[in-house]
Amino acid sequence: MMYITRRERFTAAHRLYRPEWSDEKNTEVFGGCANPNWHGHNYEIFVTVKGEVNEELGYVMNLKDLSKILKEHVISKMDHRNLNLDVDFLKDVMTSTENVAIKIWEQIEGPIAELGIQLHCVKIAETENNYVEYYGKQ
Repeated sequence: MMYITRRERFTAAHRLYRPEWSDEKNTEVFGGCANPNWHGHNYEIFVTVKGEVNEELGYVMNLKDLSKILKEHVISKMDHRNLNLDVDFLKDVMTSTENVAIKIWEQIEGPIAELGIQLHCVKIAETENNYVEYYGKQ
């Protein structure tokens, strides 16, 4: 089994908050991330797929195909957007990095599977110090 990873980047704003809570409680729980005027990140996304090496081609999949899937289903919808307001697949979702990783997985798992490849991991680095990794429902 071989694992290969493609990195893409996007920049987006978001806000962590629960609309049913007061501004004070949101700030108490989420700190500066609850800023009503939003805040942003330069995200890096690493998508790892796995499969057997195609003996004829010498690779698991063409990484240009993986890049195309990511750009079509994720980057074009998220880059320079407000994750809370502009991204259809994040509607009514708390835009924590954990939830964003889950929703990205859901967007790309099907298109990757259509190529006969298995999605292994979605990793999102929100800052240089913080990242999450999602391996699908176990």
